[in-house]
Amino acid sequence: MRISQLLTPDRIRIPLLASDKEGVLRELVDLMMQNGGQSGGGADGMGGEANKAEVLHAILERERQFPTGIGYGVAVPHGKAPSLNTLQAVAGTAPSAVPYETIDGEPVRMFFMLAGPESLAGEHVKAIGRISRIVRREPVRTRLLAATTPAEFYRVLCDAEAT
Repeated sequence: MRISQLLTPDRIRIPLLASDKEGVLRELVDLMMQNGGQSGGGADGMGGEANKAEVLHAILERERQFPTGIGYGVAVPHGKAPSLNTLQAVAGTAPSAVPYETIDGEPVRMFFMLAGPESLAGEHVKAIGRISRIVRREPVRTRLLAATTPAEFYRVLCDAEAT
């Protein structure tokens, strides 16, 4: 599985509007759930707010246990939520650095959020590894941060996965 298969331009927000960690996490969960966050709640949308609350709780709880700032100005917040039946991903960039606990102590401007059921834990871990390998390359990070539209961010991501 490629990250470009999980993300589409409608699952990327540029720019993120929030300027603090919790605000960014809430904004990304909102994006995830409004753009096809698949759940066991049925096609009628029932339970959407409960599912959103569950996903946000899973992400925030994971952050409390061990922050997900991987360095390079990038964070990969993630969590496991039983209401999701597939691995979900969203991404975004902030116009200015967001204070965030990171391995290298640097603030964060680029976010990739993942959430899915416990049964897909293996895919979850693989996706985090793929994101990490992509953003480790400084030219790719620079191009992703310079993207002014979701479509441009997505193109850069696809190009990075092809090389």
